[in-house]
Amino acid sequence: MFELSTEQNELFAMAKDFADKEVWPRARQWDETAEFPWETLKKAHEVGLMNAFVPEEVGGMGLHTFEACLISEALGYGSAGFSTALGANELAAMPVVVSQEKGVWKRFLAPMVEEPLMAAYCVTEPGAGSDVAGIKTTAKKKGSDYILNGSKMWITNAGHANWFFVLAKTDPQAGAKGMTGFVVSADSEGVIVGKKEDNMGQRCSDTRGVTFQDVVVPEENRLGAEGKGFQLAMAAFDRTRPAVSSNAVGLASRALKCAVEYSKERQAFGAPIAQNQGISFMLADMARDLEASRLLCWKAAADVDAGKRNTYFASLAKLSAGDGVMRITTDAVQIFGGYGYNKEYPVEMLMRDAKIFQIYEGTSQIQRLVVSRHLLA
Repeated sequence: MFELSTEQNELFAMAKDFADKEVWPRARQWDETAEFPWETLKKAHEVGLMNAFVPEEVGGMGLHTFEACLISEALGYGSAGFSTALGANELAAMPVVVSQEKGVWKRFLAPMVEEPLMAAYCVTEPGAGSDVAGIKTTAKKKGSDYILNGSKMWITNAGHANWFFVLAKTDPQAGAKGMTGFVVSADSEGVIVGKKEDNMGQRCSDTRGVTFQDVVVPEENRLGAEGKGFQLAMAAFDRTRPAVSSNAVGLASRALKCAVEYSKERQAFGAPIAQNQGISFMLADMARDLEASRLLCWKAAADVDAGKRNTYFASLAKLSAGDGVMRITTDAVQIFGGYGYNKEYPVEMLMRDAKIFQIYEGTSQIQRLVVSRHLLA
């Protein structure tokens, strides 16, 4: 577990090289313009860095979660917003993969191998984020179709998605057991995509609201039996949280690199500031948080790839990486001093990009809840 295979090393090196040459040089521009990184995403698709989870049965790479973590960390080193846009495909695809609905695989996953298509995971609503059981979106059976109504919020890739994974209530009285998952084509009549949100960080990632007004969804687009949607959505998190956490590790690695380089160049009181214990200890703490988070990501990924229940370690990884990257980027800004607060230097952007890791795909507070329930069970 502590040594990567030759193939894994080559995959990480290739992704890291792509991040250095194609992603990092454009990160500042994307941050300033908030433009969606379409051209670079197309290049990532060409070299095989997109849609890692698409099964080999329908032409995909069928990579394990561990390899997805390596790709995510490498791309996060270039731009966490770019990695999030790419990784949102994995999050949307995972409930589809877990459902084992082979017909849906062929209709929606196979085309993503042929061309750079995007997808989105539609669960969060204006009044239901951490409380997934509180969603209001409904899907009512009508003949051989379902009629979908409701609104989703903070949906990554919404403005560019070809299809959505949507969690809706087929039995509003049954709580979590009344939820069902569907794949919904973005061009379906009644799908209304909102404006791009003007976010603090990861600004090249496209985040919008999506409204479904009497959208007709064929029964063949249902994932599993009615009432199994919540299980599918949560099972997806066990596989995607390690990769999302690895994205944070990649961002943290970039921030630490910037801080180390600056501390060796910046002179104060006749010597590089790196020689001051106050600075060197900050760097040591940053490295500690980074390395610990990476190992938790690898543990969570290795467990789920081995067929083990990894919810505990996936939550620990997300908690450690999310809180850790916020501390690391904040300290990087501090080490840069006044320059760190200025947009001419990269660390203020990295700090803004870091914050969302404590919020999306399960807040740090939700991860603490999951971990503590496991300990007290």
